[in-house]
Amino acid sequence: MGALVTAVTALALVAGVVTTLTTRALRSGVRILLDVLTAAGVLRLAGEPGWSGLAGAAAIIVLRQVLGMALSRPPPWSGRQSPAPCADDDHHLPLASTGEAGKAGG
Repeated sequence: MGALVTAVTALALVAGVVTTLTTRALRSGVRILLDVLTAAGVLRLAGEPGWSGLAGAAAIIVLRQVLGMALSRPPPWSGRQSPAPCADDDHHLPLASTGEAGKAGG
C-alpha cells in the first residue's frame, strides 16, 4: 500500500505541473495537485488506519479547502479599475450622423 500511495503522490505532482504548463493556469494546476494529494491521503488512511493517518488525511483536506477558497477569489490585479460609464449619461454627446445631440439608445 505504501508504494501505491507514493505513486499517487508522484502522479499528483506530475499532473499539477503538466496542467499548469499546458493551460498556463496556476490555479488549475494547484487544484488538481491538491485533489490528487487528497486521494493519496485517503489511500494512506485506508492502508494504515490509525490516528496519524487520520491526522494526515485531515490536514490535506483542510489545506485543500483553505487553498481552494483562496484560489477562488479573483486576483487583485484583475478587473476594472473604475466602473464603466453609463449609457444614460451619453445624451450630451453629438450623434455621428447628424452632428446634433440626441437621446441615448434611441
